[in-house]
Amino acid sequence: MDLQNYSLVSEFVLYGLCTSRHLQNFFFIFFSGIYVATVLGNVIIVVTVISDPCLHSSPMCFLLGNLSFLDIWLVSFATPKMIKDFLSDRKLISFGGCMAQIFFLHFIGGAEMVLLVSMAYDRYVAICKPLHYKTMMNWQTCIRLVLVSWFIGFVHSISQVAFTVNLPYCGPNEVESFFCDLPLVIKLACVDTYVLGILMISDSGLLSMSCFLLLLVSYTLILITVRQHAGEVTKALSTCSAHIMVVTLFFGPCIFIYVWPFSRFSIDKILSVFYTIFTPFLNPLIYTLRNKEMKTSMKKLWNQRVTFH
Repeated sequence: MDLQNYSLVSEFVLYGLCTSRHLQNFFFIFFSGIYVATVLGNVIIVVTVISDPCLHSSPMCFLLGNLSFLDIWLVSFATPKMIKDFLSDRKLISFGGCMAQIFFLHFIGGAEMVLLVSMAYDRYVAICKPLHYKTMMNWQTCIRLVLVSWFIGFVHSISQVAFTVNLPYCGPNEVESFFCDLPLVIKLACVDTYVLGILMISDSGLLSMSCFLLLLVSYTLILITVRQHAGEVTKALSTCSAHIMVVTLFFGPCIFIYVWPFSRFSIDKILSVFYTIFTPFLNPLIYTLRNKEMKTSMKKLWNQRVTFH
C-alpha cells in the first residue's frame, strides 16, 4: 500500500511563539534585529577568513569560518518565516516547506555538532601536542574534518526526512512550535508512529550525546595534560572557555529536546529559540572577543575599507 496516497494534508499550521498581539509586535522588532545582526556578524567572519591570507594557515580560523557559514544557514532556515508570521493571523507552511525545514535543521545542526567536535580536537592538539600541531592539523586534515561534518550532517538529515515524508498525514495539521521539527510533525501522522518516532529521534539524541561526550573527553584530556602547571591550566581554560560557552548553549537544548522527546512543555519553544537563533547570534561575539588573530584581521579589513573610501 502506498502511504503517500493517504497524505491529504497539503499544509501545516504553526502555533508560533505566542498568541498575544502586543508580544508578537515586540518580537517582530526584536527578532528582526537579532536576525540581521546574526547574519551580518557571521558574514563578516566568513569574509575576513576568506580575504586574509594569514588566516588561511590557521586551522582554528578556518574551522571558525566554516562554523559561521553554517550559522548563517542555521539562523535562516526558520527565522525569516517566524518573523513574517508575527504579522500574520494564520501561520501556514506548505507540506514541502515543512519537510524542507526538518531537512535543513538536521543537516546544518548535525554538521555543526561534528564541526564543534573538530574544533575541540584542534584545541586538544594545540595545547597537548604543540610540537606536532602543524603536522596533525595541516590543510588536508582541516578539509577532511569539514567534509566529514557535512557528510555526517547530510546522512543524518536524509535518514530522518526519508521516513517522515512518507508517513500518511490525513487529519491534524497543527505544529506546536514556530517551525517544523521531527518530534512535533511525526505525531500528526495517521498511523501509530511511537516505535518509529523513538527510533528516528534516538538518531538525533545519539548524535547529540556522542558529540557532547567527545567534547567532554577532549576538554578533560586538555586539563589532565596541563594539571601539573597551574599557569597552563589557567591558559587552557581561557583558550577553551569560548568553546565551552558555545557547547553549553548549543548542546544543552538539543539534548533536552531529542533525548527526552514528545514532551509537551512550553520550555521546548524557548530551547528551540536558543539553539536556532541565539547560538548563531552569540558565536561571532564569543569567538571574535576571544580570538586575537580574528580581531586583528577584522581591524585590518576595516582599515583597508576606510582607506579605500
